[in-house]
Amino acid sequence: MAIAIDFGTSNTVITKFDPDTQTTEIVKLANIAQKTALNPELIPSLVYVKDAQNLDLIVGQKVRNQGLDISNDKRFFSNFKRGIGSNIQGFLPQLDNQNITFEQIGEWFLSSILNELSEKPDSLIITVPVDSFESYRNWLTEVCQKWQIEQVRIIDEPTAAALGYETQQDDFILVVDFGGGTIDFSLVQLDLGKSKQAQGFILKWGEKVLGTNSAQKNKIAKVIAKAGMNLGGADLDNWLMDYFHREKDIPKSSLISRLAERIKIKLSQEESAEEVYFNDRTLETYELSLDRKTFEEILNENQFFPQLDNLMENVLQQAQRNGVVKENIDKVLLVGGGSQIPALQTWLQSYFSPEKIKCDRPFSAIAMGALKIEQGLQIKDFLYHSYGIRYWNRRKNRHDWHTIIPSGQPYPMANPIPLYLGASVENQPSIELIIGELGEQITSTEVYFDGDRIVTKQVTSGNTTVQPLNDKEGGRSIAQLNPLGNPGSDRIKVLFMVDEQCTLRITVEDLLSNETLIDNCAVAQLS
Repeated sequence: MAIAIDFGTSNTVITKFDPDTQTTEIVKLANIAQKTALNPELIPSLVYVKDAQNLDLIVGQKVRNQGLDISNDKRFFSNFKRGIGSNIQGFLPQLDNQNITFEQIGEWFLSSILNELSEKPDSLIITVPVDSFESYRNWLTEVCQKWQIEQVRIIDEPTAAALGYETQQDDFILVVDFGGGTIDFSLVQLDLGKSKQAQGFILKWGEKVLGTNSAQKNKIAKVIAKAGMNLGGADLDNWLMDYFHREKDIPKSSLISRLAERIKIKLSQEESAEEVYFNDRTLETYELSLDRKTFEEILNENQFFPQLDNLMENVLQQAQRNGVVKENIDKVLLVGGGSQIPALQTWLQSYFSPEKIKCDRPFSAIAMGALKIEQGLQIKDFLYHSYGIRYWNRRKNRHDWHTIIPSGQPYPMANPIPLYLGASVENQPSIELIIGELGEQITSTEVYFDGDRIVTKQVTSGNTTVQPLNDKEGGRSIAQLNPLGNPGSDRIKVLFMVDEQCTLRITVEDLLSNETLIDNCAVAQLS
């Protein structure tokens, strides 16, 4: 059995593919999924830790059913996905003499979901945000390997969504994925059944993966442009809670955040919404009401639409560099709970005609689309981040970063990128090189605690966000020089290559001795 998991900040969806009947369906885990008739397949991404030592956990809808999601209990965790791989400003509690991390909570949640399945899958496809750093994907890889599933593959969420909407007759698809923790824009070119030569997966590992020369796997989905940021439905809930605190003097709490979320959801279907909560123990009553106009004003106050404009302009500029203009885009597909907000759909109509915008599969498209890989579809993708080396900038008197592999680089790379380096001091015994994954210029994302909630914030700075890949003891040295090096001439040539598994590899040649010092060595798994 093959399954796909769309692990979301707010909700998670599982689908399965039956090779005998060649059919796909959503897996409805009644024990932990929502009980509403509207979305019975959604599993709330919630965890309550009863006993950390013995892994006594409550996950999904069970947490809400037992009323464990409205208190400030330190054992309750929500929105934990956005903390995975991030440098959090704050701390998580110690439970049962055990230090807790977001990565640990995420692993417990996903493992608990798999344990609910009636049979163990032999193939797994799992989706990731388009803006995820290598640290998130590395964490996910390690978790998947613990499950001992024969084959595991990863695909970007927006690409999967384009496939899940089954838009086979369209060439260029823009996917707007607005989930609980992120919003991602991805322009995808579908070439279903037209190409005669297979391409590589976005990411793949496992014994059963077929080679790239397989004649059966000849369908391609090519990512043309993509952009994303850590802004999601949970942030909108916090904005609403801030509004009620400021205008109605209602204290901030996880309960108010939950009521604000309900109001936000209702406003997608109604012009106004109200939530009333009465605590029969404290005799406290909360009455929250809001209309669409005020909700849109709150979005404007928090610069929601300018941030969306920046993402759209980024994607359209990338597309234009690849020969695709806005008029070439055939469909705009909306996925994620936040995509149901009328103000977002109205904003999109300032760019595209209403008949191009589709929003009827907000929760199922990603997980269903991911299963297309199991049915013979392959993905041609490019690197979302740039990769470079650290150097000393004499003019600025500080370390800086020089790009070697730019974002947008297709992989596997046809030809390696060379870099020539020389010694900087007399009798230099070795050459060190720090390789980094370069984030966006000017802006960076801070993740921190505000009370008991996780908040992300876009911060303007003059620097580039970088995650070093090999800056550790024993990992920086790439060449031992024999004879010793001296300044004045190039000494080594470094060849950078990204293979079909999206692994960065380097080869190092000594130009003086004509020896190969490092041959096709893996440095890091890229995103």
